Amino acid sequence: MSKFVKNIITEELKKRLDGVENALLVNVVGMQVNDSNKLRANLAEKDIRLLVVKNSLAARATKGTILGSAFDGLAGTTALCWGASDIVALAKEIVKASKEKQFAKFAILGGVMDGEAFAAEQVVEISKWPTREEQIAILLGQITGVAAGLSSQLLSGGANLASQIKQRWDGDEEETTSDEPAAAAAE
Repeated sequence: MSKFVKNIITEELKKRLDGVENALLVNVVGMQVNDSNKLRANLAEKDIRLLVVKNSLAARATKGTILGSAFDGLAGTTALCWGASDIVALAKEIVKASKEKQFAKFAILGGVMDGEAFAAEQVVEISKWPTREEQIAILLGQITGVAAGLSSQLLSGGANLASQIKQRWDGDEEETTSDEPAAAAAE
């Protein structure tokens, strides 16, 4: 490949990866074309992109960026996956795909998160974390749980007082009702 072509490919990779902060590296070498297309379609449904790159060109394109450390020490061809709502959702989908029999040649190689590279084993660990949406739901549950407890404690004093007033009121009505026939009989 000529230097001119390498520069064109490098610039195109820079454009495609602009703004990408988290990505996973996977191996798709040896997959059948139909399986690869099906994998890409499954990932695209979840807003995940898969791009097969030559590691030396990808290293040139990502040099000095957050993704730069992902390609250190790699040779040959690799596929780069990015997208989804966050790195955890991305890891969950990639781990799920790697366990499917249909995609037997699909293998996780590692990834990069916030500029720090990590190994394939860590991708599996990350896939067990709660996603951004799950974390928000947990946080909201904790906040509303405290607010509900506080609300019930604040309202319970007033409810007890209202109950006692109602009981007292009902008791006064019974005494008034029972006194009226006796007063009428005395006259």
